[in-house]
Amino acid sequence: MSNESINVNKILKDSRETLLNPKGYFESMPLAGGLTEPLIKAAIYGTLAGLFALLWSVLGLSALGAGLLGSAVGIMSLIWSVIGAIIGLFIGGAIMLVISAICGGNTDFEANVRVMASLMVLYPMNAFFALFYGINFTLGGVIALAVSVYGIYLLYHAAIQALKGKESSVKIVAIVFLVISLLGFFGGRKASKTFSDFSDMYEMEQVD
Repeated sequence: MSNESINVNKILKDSRETLLNPKGYFESMPLAGGLTEPLIKAAIYGTLAGLFALLWSVLGLSALGAGLLGSAVGIMSLIWSVIGAIIGLFIGGAIMLVISAICGGNTDFEANVRVMASLMVLYPMNAFFALFYGINFTLGGVIALAVSVYGIYLLYHAAIQALKGKESSVKIVAIVFLVISLLGFFGGRKASKTFSDFSDMYEMEQVD
């Protein structure tokens, strides 16, 4: 790992560019320079995600609602969010490397880890929008699906612009991820409806 000077303002600027100008950002992002910056990025994103989870739990806006259970889960989410972000950075980097290799792109591990660190900007975004699960489960699911689709869009540009994968191959990978996301969304809705119907039936039996 080489010596890097960490500039938090630069990380914030990179995060904004990743979200708003992914094509331009991934075209010019550095693929070398050490792992310190991606580690710091992952830790920042994990901390933000954990803070959102804790806040929604305290305010009773999480899927678990308010109360001791929701707050306790929120505190654990904060701790594990940071740990999970750092672990996920390297696991995600390995997955990104496999995707890049399939698409004929860059197979340098550091380059793929750095790309994954940038894609993890959606981690706190997902945690922020999770508040909608506490308002309406279906609404929360729709927003989570939208974030996932945008994540696929970011991955598409990262694989082509930064890792130089073949566009035709990257499109196929993106379509596969899109189908998986849609199946997960509709499968989750069906499971939620089944659980809701079961709960209603159980409550009716209890009343009888």
